Amino acid sequence: MMKVLSVTIMAASVSLAAPAWAVSSDAEVSCAYQADVVQAVRQARLDRVKERGVAKHVAASAPAWPAKYNAVVPLVTPWVYEMKMRDVKANDLGAAWKEMCLGR
Repeated sequence: MMKVLSVTIMAASVSLAAPAWAVSSDAEVSCAYQADVVQAVRQARLDRVKERGVAKHVAASAPAWPAKYNAVVPLVTPWVYEMKMRDVKANDLGAAWKEMCLGR
């Protein structure tokens, strides 16, 4: 009886952990795509694209992320463009975004 109870408890804890992994994995994937968007906006800034033309410039580059992440471009563009160029050049903005997104 004790072995059956132990196995049942172990199986329940494993089944509860699986959805948490899935959620964590989904968040990591989403944050990675968002970081890719930030890197694309950063590259547009480095290429001296005017701020109002960033969305078209990024779309023309045929990005690898799903289309829904194109909505992130106008949200992060002001964040990238308000920085000094030396900071844009010196920092990995995609990695910083991913870290903030994951809450680490």
